[in-house]
Amino acid sequence: MLKSLSIKNYALIEELNVKFDKGFSIITGETGAGKSILLGALGLVLGKRADVSFLKQKELKCIVEAEFLLNQYGLEKFFAEEDLDFEPITIIRREIMPSGKSRAFINDTPTTLNVLNTLSARLIDVHSQHKTLALSDKKFQFNMIDALASNVKEIESYQRGLQLFKKLTKELEDLLTVQKADTDKYEYNLFLFNELNDAALKVGEQEEIESSLVLMNNVEFIKLNLTEALQIVENEEYGIINLIQLFKSKLEGISNLSETYELLASRIESISIEAKDILQEIESENERVEYNPVEIERLNDRLQRIYDLLKKNSVSTIADLLIVHEELAVKVDAVKNSASVINDKEKEIKKVSDALNSLALVIHEKRKKAIPKLTKRLENKLSNLGMKNTRFVFKLIETDLFLSNGKDELELLFSANKGENYSSLKKAASGGEMSRIMLAVKAILSNYIKLPTIIFDEIDTGVSGEISNRMGDVMLQMSSNMQVMSITHLPQIAGIGDQHYKVYKEEVSGKIKTQLRLLNDDERIIEIAEMLGGKELTPSALAHAKALLN
Repeated sequence: MLKSLSIKNYALIEELNVKFDKGFSIITGETGAGKSILLGALGLVLGKRADVSFLKQKELKCIVEAEFLLNQYGLEKFFAEEDLDFEPITIIRREIMPSGKSRAFINDTPTTLNVLNTLSARLIDVHSQHKTLALSDKKFQFNMIDALASNVKEIESYQRGLQLFKKLTKELEDLLTVQKADTDKYEYNLFLFNELNDAALKVGEQEEIESSLVLMNNVEFIKLNLTEALQIVENEEYGIINLIQLFKSKLEGISNLSETYELLASRIESISIEAKDILQEIESENERVEYNPVEIERLNDRLQRIYDLLKKNSVSTIADLLIVHEELAVKVDAVKNSASVINDKEKEIKKVSDALNSLALVIHEKRKKAIPKLTKRLENKLSNLGMKNTRFVFKLIETDLFLSNGKDELELLFSANKGENYSSLKKAASGGEMSRIMLAVKAILSNYIKLPTIIFDEIDTGVSGEISNRMGDVMLQMSSNMQVMSITHLPQIAGIGDQHYKVYKEEVSGKIKTQLRLLNDDERIIEIAEMLGGKELTPSALAHAKALLN
């Protein structure tokens, strides 16, 4: 429940601090005193968007802080999900800067307006006059029925399933789209895949072929140079081998005379061995090198094929072509396997669809059972509120569609008098009737929905006399299991509150300020007497006020 409200620099409020209690609280004040300002400030901590036009002093920030008692309403899970510290007494603060920026805090932890809106929906129901129009809203009508039907868990489960159903359906649509696109390209992709597959390419193959062709296209030049090299090496007069041998014999002749000569002889021996090895390799190469036009043609064809594949696939290396080959394999396999994948997805959708249908049926049956109960309670409540001949018809229509809260559509028909045709609430109910219907609905729902606080903003508009007494009694009954506040102009309702607050304006240092304060017993008598007979307090008005309070 709402324990306290602190407001600084908002509209006509310079600074206001007020504490609230459980039970039934009354808020009264003259027209224009600032009751709407009070609700507007409260709306900021409940997540409404800020407007700097409400800053009283434009250079200062506005701060609105509300304190809530939350230890009986099962909100711990919500706080954990939002990574917020749960406190039995939770403080929500909203700050509006002169620049227009705003900040929101829950127990001093920064948060977003979305989180505030979600939390506030579970803390306070502020019912203003225009909210009676919600009676004509299908979602609100379903909420009435589902509250009595105890459908909350089933609908939450259904909505999770519906979210999954939509996700899987979208995935199936995407699969079918891809399948069609891939199937259209399948033949071409298969051709490219087979072409690369048949090519049996290897990394480095292109470079090897290019090197081999360089050698094979220069066979004559290589053969000439190798032959001449052999001649130089093997010539009897000046052949390198013979000269090295002669050189070697001269050094060996003196090698025993000193270590230096011995070392030189050893080194020339190494040269002699290396020269002989080179000679053998040149001879082998010379025998192996031969002109082979068939092999040259084969290698040229292979190289050209590689060049063609590189160009066709817009890549520059065989490594890139192998990547393309793998990608094409995936695309080809995707088409081959798509029927199986789609079939699996359809089975998954069917499973979720069956579960949704089962849940929707449970929801529907529970609604069917709840409607007579809701209808009877509504009609009884309204009979007590002066609408004895009021009748409701809830038409629950099963559909084949998965809707947001089941597979039902709903039509609510209303008749205020005997013999009248049934019609929609919007067309048939007057403003006063709509207020009483909404009060009856809220009173019934208060037994099923654990909401800490409800604020009625002039829900008694358009009624008077005995009916206003009865509306007050309904709100008083509601206050036994929740905190109820009523902003009212009716003395009959003001007289039955557990506590009474007055909104008023006062002039301080030439400035008009809005104030809110809790009235004591004597002040309540005066306030109610003024509501009855105006500012001139007559003995009869005072006596009537005391009677109402008693």
